[in-house]
Amino acid sequence: MAWQDVYRYAGKMLGKAEPAPQDAGLPLGARIGSLVHLQMTPLIRAQSAGSLIAMPGEAELRVLAISRVQLQMSGSLYRYYLNCDEDGTEKFLQLYCDANGEVSELLYCSRLTRLIPETSEDQQAYLGEDGYGLGDRSYTLWRAQLAELGMSATALDSAFAAASLEYFRDAGDAACEFVAPFRGSETRIDDAGGRHGLQQDIVFMPYSRQLGDEAGNSMQRELLLISTEIVRSRDGDRSRREIHVDFMIAIPLEMERLTLQ
Repeated sequence: MAWQDVYRYAGKMLGKAEPAPQDAGLPLGARIGSLVHLQMTPLIRAQSAGSLIAMPGEAELRVLAISRVQLQMSGSLYRYYLNCDEDGTEKFLQLYCDANGEVSELLYCSRLTRLIPETSEDQQAYLGEDGYGLGDRSYTLWRAQLAELGMSATALDSAFAAASLEYFRDAGDAACEFVAPFRGSETRIDDAGGRHGLQQDIVFMPYSRQLGDEAGNSMQRELLLISTEIVRSRDGDRSRREIHVDFMIAIPLEMERLTLQ
């Protein structure tokens, strides 16, 4: 799929034909505005097992924006945004297509929190530039930190049997203390013509833990996607540069759980 410059202003198109739709030819036939039919059973089951995942609301079952993540790897990564608000409610479906164009992984993702790395040391750590930080063998979430961010006591009681949750790196050699994080770029379009959206560099690493049932039996995997994002442009405005770190909770889904219309 050829993605044109997503920051073309309508004013620049005066006297010219409208640009071709930029949301065509996507996996599962997705388009901006597509209705999402998602079986909630895996998400309900994950929540009951202590997952931090946030369920989609009734108003979050339509594709509002679409992005393609360019990585130095075979295959393609797409994100179908169900909510792209900056207030912490961001949710998306992430699809990985193999070299043959077949969807081989589907994740439902909801943002847990966002932080702003305020010092150069924090930025280096979340970029994994000095051989530590993002890319370390494990990452710990602390109950007290999430409580300070306003997470409800009910949700915290469900997820935390102790003071912290430990996630282990979901990529590279598990025996290595550090693996360099993945690097790439994301281009998101918020309308079919590609006039609005954003472009950002991303540095990310997936971590995971096993969820258990009431008897403590391992039953489901929950991912913690930590992504440092350096925004290069919003709606064509390249003066609005910023850096932040998003923590997304993700639950893997079987393909038969999702249809788009």
